[in-house]
Amino acid sequence: MSKPRRNTTPLRLNDAPFALKPRKAVPHEFVLDAIAPLSPRTRPMFGCLAVYVEEKIVLVLRDKGNETADNGVWLATTCEHHESLRREFPNMRSIQVLGKDVTGWQLLPAEAPDFETAALRACELIAARDPRIGKVPKPRRTPRLKPLKNKARC
Repeated sequence: MSKPRRNTTPLRLNDAPFALKPRKAVPHEFVLDAIAPLSPRTRPMFGCLAVYVEEKIVLVLRDKGNETADNGVWLATTCEHHESLRREFPNMRSIQVLGKDVTGWQLLPAEAPDFETAALRACELIAARDPRIGKVPKPRRTPRLKPLKNKARC
């Protein structure tokens, strides 16, 4: 009696078990190009792209096609710097999706007529280490390990 043969048809990368999710395009990639000499790091955050320079988070890049109200460049700052930054960026505003009237995060809206100019100016301020832009994130909490119950040891 002959043995059943295994299916030896090779699977291609596009086949279901190996299907790769296409990478999302980097929103407002020109911003990363402008601060490239600073060796920025990026991480996904809330469906956006967080940008870090050294230990600080400086920007979040957002371009969501279905929720356009807060698309643009989010500046990591604090309330005390809003007034002086607004003089540099007249179209800057608080982020609506965060649900508060005023937050530390401020938005350079993508629909503003001066969006690219303002975003590049923000990159210049980051490169100049302007203290108004950037926050050191709070350290991540590490999960506490539960102590093992006393068990008989060998």
